[in-house]
Amino acid sequence: MERIKHWYRPLAKISLILVYLVILAGAVVRMTGSGMGCPDWPKCFGYLIPPTEESELLWTPGKTYSDGQVIIRDETLLVAQSEFTSTSDFSPENWEPYTRHDYAVFNATHTWIEYINRLLGALAGLAMLLLALVSLGWWKTHKSRVLLSWLGVIAIGFQAWLGATVVYSVLAPVKITLHMFMALVIVGMLLWMVHSSDSRIRPFRYDRMTFRLWWLVVPLSMLQILMGTQVRQFIDQQTKILGTEAKAFWLQNPEVIFYVHRSFSILLFLLHLWAAYRVYSMRLGFDKINASLLVLLGLIFTGIAMNYFAFPWGSQATHLFLAAILFGFQWYAFMELKSASRTGISS
Repeated sequence: MERIKHWYRPLAKISLILVYLVILAGAVVRMTGSGMGCPDWPKCFGYLIPPTEESELLWTPGKTYSDGQVIIRDETLLVAQSEFTSTSDFSPENWEPYTRHDYAVFNATHTWIEYINRLLGALAGLAMLLLALVSLGWWKTHKSRVLLSWLGVIAIGFQAWLGATVVYSVLAPVKITLHMFMALVIVGMLLWMVHSSDSRIRPFRYDRMTFRLWWLVVPLSMLQILMGTQVRQFIDQQTKILGTEAKAFWLQNPEVIFYVHRSFSILLFLLHLWAAYRVYSMRLGFDKINASLLVLLGLIFTGIAMNYFAFPWGSQATHLFLAAILFGFQWYAFMELKSASRTGISS
């Protein structure tokens, strides 16, 4: 058991990396419009490994279909009611309509982008389950690690269910936003596990003003991310109205939240500069604050690119992923500051 429990921190890191890869894949899914690449859940067109050509989804005589397998016929999805081999004529009694939604489009690229996203999610879930099992070795000395690890398993299971509701709703913006925030909650939990299991002694110095300043920065940044999701919902609506080729017009008449979101980034940048200045000048040792400042700069630049250069390729996915990275650095820096407030040397 002693050997096994030492895998706790490495597994927490692996789980964290996989969750971030899921977030990145999700950003690519949104950027490419691949959210309905797999119209059912948890399988993809009824397959564990999705098709690569539309011909695989068309009814074919003399073909054996398994229970739950999906075909596209007359622009609708049909689901096999049981395993059978088709005859020379189509038999409607072998099929039932898919009732979750009426989306019946196959695009191989979109399908495989969405499938990779789901595959990464499954790997992240497996890693977190292993982490929870390994955490049992710490029950006598660190019960909080065990409880949080198993809570993480529940959280990622809930996240998977949210992913299903996103598909069933045909990408309802509110559910996409909730899906994103749940991913950040899981990131926060995993970062806590990584931080709490770090046995190294850090030469941090505690400064009350910096600690209070970071107490302000973290919730304001979360508010900024929330406003960003509202802007993204507006852009999604404009995409449906104007089309994917009219990028230059997506923000032609934006809602008020866009201007608030854009201006709020200036406030956050100034607060980050202030915190970084205190860390440098007082030699407090909290390098994560400096890293978050760099990521914030990246967010500002990608935001400018989207606004003034008509959404260059990859800018949306990069912007979303950087927001998740920023949250991670900020949350870890907050935990370091909080630890220093209890054990660090006052400046």
